[in-house]
Amino acid sequence: MNSTKKTLFAQAMEQHKGIIYKIVNSYCQNKDDREDLAQEILTTTWLAYDNYNSAYKFSTWMYRIALNVAISYYRKDSRREDKANEECIVKIADLSQEDESSEAVKQLYDFIGQLDKLNKAIMLLYLESEPYEGIATSLGISKTNVATRISRIKHTLKLQFETQDS
Repeated sequence: MNSTKKTLFAQAMEQHKGIIYKIVNSYCQNKDDREDLAQEILTTTWLAYDNYNSAYKFSTWMYRIALNVAISYYRKDSRREDKANEECIVKIADLSQEDESSEAVKQLYDFIGQLDKLNKAIMLLYLESEPYEGIATSLGISKTNVATRISRIKHTLKLQFETQDS
């Protein structure tokens, strides 16, 4: 990879590092696991960068890689997968935006952390304002399936908030 591509890659990663924070914090609680997963995502993204097509949004491409790596990471070790499902609590590492530091947003991410892998990925992309078509493309499902799942997840999350408030 030439120096121009290295520079472009570094700039793109700096601009979109929040994606990695959200993915690793969504899929694991343990600090060492988060660091390992982040490194694996960075390495995979670096190795795939030559194949990136600039006709598509970098963030969508990066989300797809990060989510696939995260899911594969936990498939490798069934013990880790079980642990992730039982203990996963979403805590956003990059709390640079004030609205993300509110208690309600933290609760929302806690609830999202309890979803299955596909629904968790859908909601993370949805919260990044990714269009349904982009989510569908990233995850390899239909746009209709995305819309249906988002509607159901919103209903479930609403019930969780209501239950917690009472």
